[in-house]
Amino acid sequence: MEYRKFEDTYVVRINRGEEVIAKLTELCKKEGIKAASVEAIGASDHVVIGLYDVAKREYHKNTIDEPMEITSLLGNVSTKNGETYIHLHINVCREDMTVLGGHLNECRISATCEMFVRTVKGTVERKTDEKETGLNLFEFV
Repeated sequence: MEYRKFEDTYVVRINRGEEVIAKLTELCKKEGIKAASVEAIGASDHVVIGLYDVAKREYHKNTIDEPMEITSLLGNVSTKNGETYIHLHINVCREDMTVLGGHLNECRISATCEMFVRTVKGTVERKTDEKETGLNLFEFV
């Protein structure tokens, strides 16, 4: 991974073989990023994506191991219990031009990933919503 900062935005290149969430977490910890929006494109050969079932309070995960274009990767950075919390969704295009998408659990880069991380001054914390959804929601204090 290589990156440069321009005003409030980090321009990031994640390299072949690197995992997106691990590298983004590394960047946030190193640079002290507590709140940000994330957008990226690139190529992957391994993703784990999921869909959250609110009624059952569980993720259904699917692993895809094949050449794919990352047509859209969006999300945010916040904190939970003071630690970096990454929340990303991804759309990937297969060789037959079908698109799959969902909550991103894992993504290994096969060529490159070009990412913009736009920081927000301040901290956005998360708290688990035990009552209704079981999700880690933004908590504004």
